Amino acid sequence: MTRRAVVVGVGHYLPERIVPNSEFEKTLDTSDEWIRSRSGIARRHFAAEGETTSDMGTHAAKNALEDAGLLPADIDAVIVATSTADLTFPSAATMVQAALGMTHGFAFDVQAVCAGFTYALANANALILSGQAERVLVIGAETFSRIMDWTDRSTCVLFGDGAGALVLEAQEGNGTSDDRGILATDLNSDGRYKDLLYVDGGVSTQSTGFLRMQGNQVFRHAVEKLASTAQTALEKAGLSAADIDWIVPHQANIRIIQRTAKKLGLSMDKVVVTVEDHGNTSAASIPLALSVGKERGQIKRGDLVVTEAIGGGLAWGAVVLRW
Repeated sequence: MTRRAVVVGVGHYLPERIVPNSEFEKTLDTSDEWIRSRSGIARRHFAAEGETTSDMGTHAAKNALEDAGLLPADIDAVIVATSTADLTFPSAATMVQAALGMTHGFAFDVQAVCAGFTYALANANALILSGQAERVLVIGAETFSRIMDWTDRSTCVLFGDGAGALVLEAQEGNGTSDDRGILATDLNSDGRYKDLLYVDGGVSTQSTGFLRMQGNQVFRHAVEKLASTAQTALEKAGLSAADIDWIVPHQANIRIIQRTAKKLGLSMDKVVVTVEDHGNTSAASIPLALSVGKERGQIKRGDLVVTEAIGGGLAWGAVVLRW
């Protein structure tokens, strides 16, 4: 028998405020058509004043626990993937832990920008496989609206806020690719590309900063690296693209999603797409899409799901799992 980290619950949370593309037309030289044609985004959600990353992560966590039929007392660890934590420290994860009423276990953040949730899943999987945890709550949560330069039309129209969460549980499998749970992970980074996507501020520079991006360069790297990491993860699992039921990609740009699917030889009918309604929610985008995909009736028990993401760093990775 083989120990596997199996998804037993999923949930998400989106802030109440919906911001359509038309709202940007009032202050920027842009239009709904311009934004849609370049990104596929029609609207996004922005956190309310005083609403934090850990607040949203807690809402998503509670929904995932309810979906799993579990209580906070059943969880051993909380991992939050985020680049927009409430405070420099402590971690957003410990704040979620406290908000859930957990006085046991451990909690920590993972920061790999848009690739953060794949990194968090890989860490949670390792904790479960090593026996350090039986159940792990894995959350992606972001308030990217707080780091936007509202005069930069090339970036501020692309991002949104939100949170998604999964509950992973240790279960026994047969050691084959037919097992439920995480079957393979693949993580990568290359710091030489830091200047392609970054925030021009931070603690050691005593500034908050704004998100900066070289969109064309990020696009080029994204298509190549996302297809490559997905294929590598599939090979590790002894599978191929033909075995995929659903690709659940990082929801950054519809053209990146389409080209990556094409590079993998997959129809868009096998891709869960939420970018139109959410925009780019960074580390929250994959768990949000997984939760919405299940809610829509797309993702079903036993389906082979591949998630892949790329973000600042550059950091990128993929996870192959059977739902």
